[in-house]
Amino acid sequence: MSGNRVVVYQGPGKVSVEHFEYPKLEIPREVAEGMGIKQAAPHAVILKLVTTNICGSDQHMVRGRTTAPVGQTLGHEITGEVVEIGDDVLFHKVGDICSVPFNIACGRCRMCNEGKTGICLNVNPARAGAAYGYVDMGGWFGGQADYVMIPYADFNLLKFPDRDQALEKILDLTMLSDIFPTGYHGAVSAGVTTGSTVYVAGAGPVGLAAAYSAHLLGASHVIVGDMNAGRLAQAASFGCLTADLSTGDALADVIADLIGEPEVDAAVDAVGFEARGHGEGAAEAPATVLNDVMNVARAGASLGIPGLYVTGDPGAVDEAAKHGQIGVRLGLGWAKSHHFVTGQCPVKQYNRKLMNLILADKAHIAKAVNAQTIGLEDAPRGYAEFDGGAATKYVIDPHGMVG
Repeated sequence: MSGNRVVVYQGPGKVSVEHFEYPKLEIPREVAEGMGIKQAAPHAVILKLVTTNICGSDQHMVRGRTTAPVGQTLGHEITGEVVEIGDDVLFHKVGDICSVPFNIACGRCRMCNEGKTGICLNVNPARAGAAYGYVDMGGWFGGQADYVMIPYADFNLLKFPDRDQALEKILDLTMLSDIFPTGYHGAVSAGVTTGSTVYVAGAGPVGLAAAYSAHLLGASHVIVGDMNAGRLAQAASFGCLTADLSTGDALADVIADLIGEPEVDAAVDAVGFEARGHGEGAAEAPATVLNDVMNVARAGASLGIPGLYVTGDPGAVDEAAKHGQIGVRLGLGWAKSHHFVTGQCPVKQYNRKLMNLILADKAHIAKAVNAQTIGLEDAPRGYAEFDGGAATKYVIDPHGMVG
């Protein structure tokens, strides 16, 4: 292979497509040295990207709202075709089309053995947990590319059972790497079940995936709150009730108007640390959504928090928020005996079951999040339009394999 095009962060608001060497079957040097393990990775494969998606988490970096350095490669939502296999890979072969969890996991540590693959202990010297193409996540190369190396392949790869069927449903299956399991995890963590009333904060792709998942889990009413009219319309397109937060009306009052009472059984934060206050033109207020979900969730409820919160935010509104300290009304949550679930979604807990729903034609997540394909060379445009509020999930098709 001659080379590898990769999407790269070039400073706040800027990405470009750069040329790199074709990947090797090696883990990053900083991981090998930091963990005291060999850099050679006979347990790895090289994938030719079939699809790789732009994620809201990527946008936090591109906006300059993390400590990501210029030159950071991007992309953690990966679906690809196996084109090269290490000597120790036993259960995959060239030509397999597979989904890759955005969590990188060794499959051998205590956390992996407990199913907590989002906080693997052997893939990042700095902290538990790693991801492809993300700041402070171990230095693993990004997957918005032509080719990418996947370590511990027998553990990490989810093979699609039939190649032709997979390509036919690829726009749904590409969501298995992150947002479908993440949204589903948010709904499950919030305790959504048959007949639940649910509030989902945020109508971006993860929020839409959480709302869609709440319907799959049997919710009676799913309310999605946002200030973006196009995204609220997208939520309404698959049966959600919507709360337009740009009006500045009290959220509890809006919910009462929609379902007859001001509280819900379960609530999901799919916004994260770049939250804004209510009302048109409201300023950034990073604790807004967490306080909202505590306010409108009934006593004893669970709160699913798949929205991203960071430990370093150079663009934060105040000094405390730059270090991840925000004004959460924890006393309110304590008084209401709320149960909080945070952190990376452990994708492997959900991706196979959600794959089965897709293949059985019982889940159409691509339609719910308005998936649209673009070429790898169009990634800068996709980032710009997504940052501008497009009600679209951008799916990059580097090799023209999407029908």
